[in-house]
Amino acid sequence: MTTTRLTGDALGMTIIGEHDTHRHKPLCSEIVHRAHAAGLAGASVFRGIEGFGASSLIHTARLLSLNEELPVAIVIVDTPERVRAFLPQLDELVESGLVILDDCEVIRYAGSHSGRHSRRHPGKEKKA
Repeated sequence: MTTTRLTGDALGMTIIGEHDTHRHKPLCSEIVHRAHAAGLAGASVFRGIEGFGASSLIHTARLLSLNEELPVAIVIVDTPERVRAFLPQLDELVESGLVILDDCEVIRYAGSHSGRHSRRHPGKEKKA
């Protein structure tokens, strides 16, 4: 498995649905794990606080609502070829929902894993 390091033109895929399941685990988790196994550059899941879809039922996270069928958006970004190659996996997983494909430009920010950049406050050096 090779992970893509992506900068420049890309294709963003957003899968919008409800908190569905696949083989007794959250569908969004299955999609993210498959995207990772496919070596796609990145995938994130966002839970909505209110929305409706094809059912026309409004799902909400308001305090008085016990509804756990909140909207979920999964965002995947990679090269257009790799994103389109992933679409057949969605065909077998997503029974209802919406898939949006958007041309986009990626600007990659890489964090430091070496510890050179810390969250210490300026002027407060660590004492040995």
